[in-house]
Amino acid sequence: MRLALLVCMAVAAIQPALARTGEDQVIAALGKRLFPVVAAMDRAGAPSEVRSMLEQRDRRLATCADDAPCKVNVSLWSNSEIELVSAMAAADGPSAENRDRANAAHRELLGLNTILDVYGRGSAPRYPRIDGPIGEQDRVRIAEDCVVAAAIAEAGRDEAPAGFDFSIGLALALLDVNERLDAIAFQPLDGGLNSDAFQHARGLDWSRYRYTSIIVLGAGPKDLLTPLSARGKLHVKIAAQRYFSGLAPFIIVSGAAVHPRGTRFVEAVEMRRALIERYAVPAHAIVIEPHARHTTTNLRNSARLLMSMKAPMDRDALVLSDPPHIDAVQSAEFVERNQRELGYQPGRVGARTSPFDIVFRPSAASAKVDPLDPLDP
Repeated sequence: MRLALLVCMAVAAIQPALARTGEDQVIAALGKRLFPVVAAMDRAGAPSEVRSMLEQRDRRLATCADDAPCKVNVSLWSNSEIELVSAMAAADGPSAENRDRANAAHRELLGLNTILDVYGRGSAPRYPRIDGPIGEQDRVRIAEDCVVAAAIAEAGRDEAPAGFDFSIGLALALLDVNERLDAIAFQPLDGGLNSDAFQHARGLDWSRYRYTSIIVLGAGPKDLLTPLSARGKLHVKIAAQRYFSGLAPFIIVSGAAVHPRGTRFVEAVEMRRALIERYAVPAHAIVIEPHARHTTTNLRNSARLLMSMKAPMDRDALVLSDPPHIDAVQSAEFVERNQRELGYQPGRVGARTSPFDIVFRPSAASAKVDPLDPLDP
């Protein structure tokens, strides 16, 4: 299942409005997903000091002429510029909501800098084995793609995502030319393969079940031709047993197209297929979480889905994987990793109920967008 097709399906809902203007639907959807606060800011209505700063950025950009690497470099945001935009986001006062907007704007611009640095300048991403430009071993390819991305951004300067600053359009174009559109695949998550499950959740008596869900962690295969790894098959088998024992109303299968690098098989989709075809688990009992690239985000994204499904957040879920993986989830190192990579804990890990299972209480903190990971914010 090709990611490009999934992205086109995901943005179809906004097609009529954008078709009349000729704007790129994919870029618009990606901008809203990665930079929901900054991309929506009104440049014309910005405070004078912000407008002055943006004009200075425009002048620096103009000196680059057709030099694409120069455009990437001058598009990076300085700390002082980020602080000005963050203050603008909180301009209505010191309320908690405005503080959240300021923090979000700050994170979004840091994430934008990361995209420019990794995809425009070839710096190493956080996880080099699975993330970064498609030409990560080829500096010539990165440079060529940078030139094309700069041209795409120039052609789209009048489109909505880049209205506040050219850097937004450039960052989105860099992701586009690298086919790194994962963040908007399968959207909206309450539709498509998840529509039956979300419909089932609306009338569900959650109190009938010990757990709100069984969260199954993905495990990628070792080659590009295998849809579901041996470990994935083990996870699915145990998950089906847990489901039919009545522990939870839903199985959340979590995992993107991650391992090995370049795979087109989405772990969540392949696990769902196996649950239905091999174990006759009903479609309305399976929820795909097709974006997570790491164990930290397996739990974070599953918590987000449970919130969207109106599951009671004072109830536990059950996380399922092979024993070494659950050992890692149970470790103090995993707590430290969550704090380092996410900035918070996606929930509280509880008792180990078997070699394959551990209790997890999701946290509402998981709703925070993380543009530092543009493939799964």
